Amino acid sequence: MGEALQLRWTSAARSETGLVRSNNEDAVLDRPARRLWAVADGMGGHAYGEIASGMTVDALDALPADQPLQQAVAAARACLLGVNGALVAEAAARNVPVIGTTLVLLLASGRTGVCVWAGDSRIYLCRGGSLHQLTRDHNQFEELQIRNHLSPADASAYPGATMITRALGAAATLELDEVQVQVSDGDVFLLCSDGLSNAVGADDIFGALAGGDCDRAADALIRLALAGGGRDNISVIVVRADDVEPDQTILNPSL
Repeated sequence: MGEALQLRWTSAARSETGLVRSNNEDAVLDRPARRLWAVADGMGGHAYGEIASGMTVDALDALPADQPLQQAVAAARACLLGVNGALVAEAAARNVPVIGTTLVLLLASGRTGVCVWAGDSRIYLCRGGSLHQLTRDHNQFEELQIRNHLSPADASAYPGATMITRALGAAATLELDEVQVQVSDGDVFLLCSDGLSNAVGADDIFGALAGGDCDRAADALIRLALAGGGRDNISVIVVRADDVEPDQTILNPSL
């Protein structure tokens, strides 16, 4: 992404199997130098979830570097559509119902960040004294609230409320959501699988992020999810943006 840098980006990624699952079907992509981050939460049983999440982050990692932001976003979307088709074909070849993965992707350049996603993995923004969820879960719970105007309590009691409605590999067509955000000095983003968001409440997530240290926050979030039962794979990427310090060198005019 060739736009002039106005912010310095740092990040830390962690991925854990958890306390119940025997294998980790999540995959993470942490490329701060390229301003490119992704979390994929695979599904499909056995090792198929690992195949889906791994194929997704590997394909994103192979994208050309140093593109303008909107060109990079377009390339990423095209890449994900290609992965979706490959996963549908892989499931058919293996004679299994689905080999799929959720996906949250953050790309940034200058003072602009773009989130792209499908499924119920999430991206949060910690800014000042507030935590904001930038993504909307693609599951029946959200659809029931939006389309049927149900309260959160009624929607959560509905059979299949947590069923995912969008994912790479779930159908021949893939609809990706996208949101753009203007980034400020000190902003902290969190990309995570639902192994974190289902186990740790918003207040605790905010508390872990508020200190602003990516490594400490990532470690703290993993500990919180494990303390909450660790029933799923847990993946987090904590990303921080800081103003680049201006050059303070002053030339002596007498020299």
